[in-house]
Amino acid sequence: MDTEKTLQRFLDLAEIPGRSGEEWAVATRLIEMLKEAGLSDSQIRFDGAEARTHLAGNCGNLLVTLPGKGQGPVTMLSAHMDTVPICVGSQPVVDGDQVRSSAKTGLGADDRSGCAAILTAAIERIQRGDPNFPPAVIAFFIQEEIGLHGARNLDVSLIGHVDRAFNFDGGAPDKVRIGAIGGERMSIRIFGTPAHAGVAPEQGASAIVMAAKAIADLDARGWLGNVQQDSGVGTANVGIINGGDATNVITPEVTLRAEARSHDAAMRTRIVKEIQTAFTLAAQSVTTDTGLAGRIEFESQVDYEAFRLPDDHPSIQAAGDAIKQVGREPVCDIANGGLDANWLFRHGIESVTLGCGQQNIHTVDERLSIPEYLDACRIATWLITEGASGER
Repeated sequence: MDTEKTLQRFLDLAEIPGRSGEEWAVATRLIEMLKEAGLSDSQIRFDGAEARTHLAGNCGNLLVTLPGKGQGPVTMLSAHMDTVPICVGSQPVVDGDQVRSSAKTGLGADDRSGCAAILTAAIERIQRGDPNFPPAVIAFFIQEEIGLHGARNLDVSLIGHVDRAFNFDGGAPDKVRIGAIGGERMSIRIFGTPAHAGVAPEQGASAIVMAAKAIADLDARGWLGNVQQDSGVGTANVGIINGGDATNVITPEVTLRAEARSHDAAMRTRIVKEIQTAFTLAAQSVTTDTGLAGRIEFESQVDYEAFRLPDDHPSIQAAGDAIKQVGREPVCDIANGGLDANWLFRHGIESVTLGCGQQNIHTVDERLSIPEYLDACRIATWLITEGASGER
């Protein structure tokens, strides 16, 4: 592996703006580099996922097939192309054994380093020209950062059968995420009654008061933050509150957005129910002087379901072997955040997630460890070349 070219691939990708829904330029550059290595047009396609996502994007998931005559397991590699807004304008520079942005932006290593690692693996395999490798497939996902929408809307019919899968995203390359938490998001609208706050406040019922009472109740009873109840554990958060136009008006409407997470789907559902009940009761408890109470509209959507692969799963075993090939010891872990692997699991593609050396992601101090990134490239390459036979 040419380490200079390998690092340059990341630098090239990291400077391309490509927040969620705007991944076309990233996909175009990936295709250019793959075709320069010898990939044919027939091996490249988009799945049209942008027509199925909530956000109308400018391209779908980029899918690449690597045919082979070998009899080993079919391997899938994946990463996401989008970055968070703070990374727009990234100017990656090498600083010792790290890469950072010289601008006041995030670097975009999450997840351009994953894209670059997989790109390196594909180029290495193409250039070796060995027809006896088993088939492999690559997926570059869109819209991961806003709720895993690319993986969620993947056209699985274009993937085909997969025996083992490896998603390259955040963290160290020796950490093998064999499962992840499930998450659900809520939208809550609270309706009160407006009135003049100075002349006749008793004639109003404040939606802000209703929201405050619900949040205080949930916090006091342990249903916000780190949730630890007899029925299970999880997390919950009210992250967005909007409402009110003037200080002299009793606020008639407030909109909130919240989330709940748990590794246990039943517990996550219980957290959501507690939140809905708290806001319902709070709205009913605040009335005008004539007894008119508030009300709520409550919507909830599962972003991703929890999953965990069994310890003897072939994806876990192969990941461990690949990590040992670069002189590291694999450490299995369960993620407390959602991963593209959550939706791959729902699609019947059972994937582990590996890191690429990203640090301080989603901040202006984001860094990429060059030694860890290069090892991630070696791991990805081994999985679709020497390690593709599946032999242990």
